[in-house]
Amino acid sequence: MKDANRIPVIVGVGQINDRPEDPLRGLDSLGLMEAALRAADADAGGGWLSRLDSLAVVDQLSFRQMGPLPLALAERLGARPRFHEQTAEANGDSPVRLLHEAANRIASGEAEVAAVVGGEALRTAARRAALAAGDAPSAHNAASTIGVQAHAAYRRRYGLNSPVDVYPLYENAGRAAYGQTLAEAQRESGEIWSRFSQVAAGNPGAWIREPLSVEEIVTPSPSNRPIAFPYCKRMVANSAVNQGAGFLVTSLAKALAHGVPEDRLVYVGRGVAAHEPEDFLARDGYARSPSMAVSLRRTLELNGLTVDSLDFVELYSCFPCVPKMARRVLGWPLERPATVFGGLTFGGGPIANYMSHAVVSMVQRLREQGRHGLLFGNGGFATHNHSLVLTREPPPAGTLPPSFEHQAEADAARGPVPPFVEDFTGPGHIETYTVLYERDGSPRFGVIVGRGASGERFLAKVPARDAAGIDFLCDGKEEPVGSEGHAVAGPGGDILWHRASS
Repeated sequence: MKDANRIPVIVGVGQINDRPEDPLRGLDSLGLMEAALRAADADAGGGWLSRLDSLAVVDQLSFRQMGPLPLALAERLGARPRFHEQTAEANGDSPVRLLHEAANRIASGEAEVAAVVGGEALRTAARRAALAAGDAPSAHNAASTIGVQAHAAYRRRYGLNSPVDVYPLYENAGRAAYGQTLAEAQRESGEIWSRFSQVAAGNPGAWIREPLSVEEIVTPSPSNRPIAFPYCKRMVANSAVNQGAGFLVTSLAKALAHGVPEDRLVYVGRGVAAHEPEDFLARDGYARSPSMAVSLRRTLELNGLTVDSLDFVELYSCFPCVPKMARRVLGWPLERPATVFGGLTFGGGPIANYMSHAVVSMVQRLREQGRHGLLFGNGGFATHNHSLVLTREPPPAGTLPPSFEHQAEADAARGPVPPFVEDFTGPGHIETYTVLYERDGSPRFGVIVGRGASGERFLAKVPARDAAGIDFLCDGKEEPVGSEGHAVAGPGGDILWHRASS
């Protein structure tokens, strides 16, 4: 056994769903964070907050005017942490990374009591904005601040502005690579999401507690409008929430000295982070993520686990393509839920802080039963990946890895990246695609990621007036990925895609 002063454990977890009848009476992001950490302190027996020497905050988008939050939060909590940070961007892997860093600080002796917390009050912020401007901002638009600057104006021309526009590129490429029909792929998405809804229905911390069938999730309807093909509203993250979650990490020795019962302690195991290129147009493909595979597989190896050793997993679920890719890397069975919280549609999608809620639920489940749980966070435009094990078993003796970053291994696993040509015209084939929709459910236009005859990558549009072209992308009668066509210069500088005659 290692020195108990250097073994990191989670001693307290807390979360809040703040949903007064009048959203204007809701808490702001700072209030949600304070409430979540006070709940975590109570869960750990009390008396921890004044002893914090490390406080990490997940960036929030709801109340940007607040500025940096750690010191303001510390003052409310009566804490004087030596380490305090706020993530630079609102990425979905942030809570896992901050937990990992907190555990490493405990293990290295740099800190004795660490807190990680986040909160998003988009429900309140949207209502205030609606009153001020006469209309509420879209939750998806709020998330569009996450991203990269490469080809920014060019990407906007083709509608690839936010994660909800980009993740479908992975969905459609993945379906073709898996050899599925559209109906089979949608069925898989629906089954994963239906199980998410069932988990959320049994979780008091979830935002939407209504179990839904596969058909209710994948079938477009007035209450389930299409967003970006093939995703409908019930298949994407629900960020119009007021939610906060946080947790407390200390050493095994401190926890036992403080009187925390051993059966409430959850050990922080080992984990791995790896990332895709920030520019999603500069990736080797869209049917897989080498960095995701390295993060998941290496995490199991470092903890001496196999997928059969896992009692629970939380596979990040902003959009179906992510848990689909992750479960194929792991070999996670479709019939087993891929969440302990309820997924970002039903548990709630508070921008970057979802995985804090997953940590809370994972700790609660491990306290009840089981031994090992895997957390997998994903952020950006399918860019950032961080996996970490939580366990009821003390970690094996030995020094911790010097870094959780395994970027070199991910880069080595990546294939060649095709050159990108903004003004490409000529013959080619579809690498992947999506169709973007108006709020009334009508197509806005289709977006093709194409490959030219020499391998170059390009973007092209299928205008809404090209009804046959839109139908071909969406009706499932033929697989569009791999089909041939021609990119031509269109009006206003757009490149248009013409499908080859069959």
